Amino acid sequence: MKIILLGYGKMGHEVEQMALQRGHEILARIDNDDDWERFRVTKSPSHQVTKEFSDSQILRFSDSDKVVAIEFSTPATALDNINRCFDMNIPVVCGTTAWYQHLDEVRERCLKENQALFYAPNFSIGMNIMFMLNRQLAKFSERYDYKLNLTETHHIHKLDKPSGTAVKLAEDIVECNKNYSSWELTMNNEQLTINDVLPIESIREGDVFGIHQVSATSDCDVINLSHEAFSRKGFAKGAVIAAEFLADKKGIFTMNDLLNN
Repeated sequence: MKIILLGYGKMGHEVEQMALQRGHEILARIDNDDDWERFRVTKSPSHQVTKEFSDSQILRFSDSDKVVAIEFSTPATALDNINRCFDMNIPVVCGTTAWYQHLDEVRERCLKENQALFYAPNFSIGMNIMFMLNRQLAKFSERYDYKLNLTETHHIHKLDKPSGTAVKLAEDIVECNKNYSSWELTMNNEQLTINDVLPIESIREGDVFGIHQVSATSDCDVINLSHEAFSRKGFAKGAVIAAEFLADKKGIFTMNDLLNN
């Protein structure tokens, strides 16, 4: 499989190493608008697709090649990157979060034009197991009168707050537990006065790769459900596996589709 990297920061580098380890080829690395300006798609008479990534390099592949873009950029650029991939009929795996307010329009275009998109707030296999456990904890917490709260910690360079993973955990709790109608970001252990609002505390410190904890507290005990990422490797591996899964498909997919495959 040939991979286009959209975003070549720390995650992009990690995805590159994982893709190479799994025997794939890096076709292009695109990190800004100037890179996109040098990236062209044309059809030759032989139906070979020619992609130009720089003034000195012509990248070629045939229609039979599997080509997938893996997107880890920023919330401000993710939507444009997805649409550019759709313009070129290239399947895209998107790991960027905080653009989901545009998800409906992306879904509509994807399905209308028979494109392929795989998106997830977190590509870690372990974190997706926690998503499943979190939904169960939310259901039992409603039944047995436990109060829930959520804390997430990331490195100081992470832009979105709360994290997309924390939002996913919170939305699943609201869906599974009728005691909560919404969630709200709190600061410095602030106590919410509205009982049906789930509090999320976001901490930014050091070079933390990601810690998410859901606590369920009663007047008798506390249950803590926690996941900590030791490095970016787990996210990168999940993203490359998602690209392998998506390469020959059309439609919209998530980690549930991959794990239940």
